[in-house]
This record gives sequence, C-alpha cells and structure tokens, in this order.
Amino acid sequence: MNNKIIELKEITKIYKRGIEEIYALDKVNLDVIKVEFLSIVGPSGSGKTTLLNIIGCVDHTTSGKVIINGFDVSKAKENELTKIRRKTIGFVFQQFYLIPTLTALENVEIPGLFAYNRERTEKASELLDLVGLGKRKYHFPSQLSGGEMQRVAIARALINSPQILLADEPTGNLDSKSAQEIFSLFSKLNKNGLTIIVVTHNTELAKMTDKIILLHDGKIIE
Repeated sequence: MNNKIIELKEITKIYKRGIEEIYALDKVNLDVIKVEFLSIVGPSGSGKTTLLNIIGCVDHTTSGKVIINGFDVSKAKENELTKIRRKTIGFVFQQFYLIPTLTALENVEIPGLFAYNRERTEKASELLDLVGLGKRKYHFPSQLSGGEMQRVAIARALINSPQILLADEPTGNLDSKSAQEIFSLFSKLNKNGLTIIVVTHNTELAKMTDKIILLHDGKIIE
C-alpha cells in the first residue's frame, strides 16, 4: 500500500533574469508520508518557499513531477489545482492576513464560504476551541496578540478539513514563547492526523518535527 501523500520527482524550477537562468530548485526528490510532520530549513534564497509553493499547487515546475494522493498535479488544469488547494491543502503564512473588520470567528469562516460549506460557522467555532481561542471568538484582530492571530490563521487554514497543512515561516513575526506554542499546536494537530510541512529559519523549532530537510542552492543536501 502506498502511504506517500506527496511525491516530488526531479523537480526543477528556473527563473529568468535577463539572459541568466536562476535555478530556484534543481532536481529535487522528496517523499512525504501521510501524517508526517517535517520542516524545511536553509539559508535565504535556498528555494524553501518555492518548494512549498510547488507542493501547494500555487507555482508550477519547470520540469519534474508533483504527485499528491497519487494524482500528478504537474499536468493538472487550473480548475483541478483550485479544487486541490481548496479541499486538500491548508496554508499558513508569516503574515496573518486577517481581515481587521471581522471577528476571529468570521475570519476563520471565510474559506468555508468560498467552498460553500454550510456548516462553516459551527466548524469555525470548534476549530477556535481546538487552537485554544474558545473565549476569543468574537474579538477583532486588533484585540489579539501576535500568537493569537496566528492561531486564528491556523484555524482558518483548517476550515475545509485539509489533509496537508503548509506553513511558510509561521513564527517569523512572533516572540520565542509564542513561536514555541505554535509549534506545540502543530504537533497536536499532527497527532490528530494532519500532515504538516513547515518552512522555518529556526533550527531549534525544526527539531520538534519528525524530519528536517536542509535545502541549499535549490538542492536537498541533508
């Protein structure tokens, strides 16, 4: 039985800069097992975010195959990619991207609205309980700390019950205590059956994950 949820085969991503070709990723191979918690680390410009965007069906490869749940998304049409992003993958970013005029509950509901999820309000409430913000549901972003705003963003990423959570420097704007709490929350979600991939510059936090992938100049070196 294939227990791989993500398979990257010879992934190359080239950007053009004038006549120069920049290899953001260079023949990357990676398998991610279902319900694995892994981190991607490396210096600035090593290709971490590019790799995450390709896994998340946000960016396209120059060559190579990206297989998610046995489906080759490298050849998928845009409407198929949209469906995968909506139903299979949740995203968390360094910036929280919360709408300031909406409550925590309303912010969490938004992706459910686009997915026509009729139970989105009840689900959003349950998710805020899960991330420890049950008493802050009706607070606005301006009334929340950075760590609390990131928890709202994580709950929002989970509203459509994705199998995979992708997080790009999710603790970059947080103090060390809040950052530790966010990674502890990721560990809890992972134990509940979620596959999680985190890009981070913090090697101490990366040690909390099952596996560390070290990128350098677009190549996996460890």
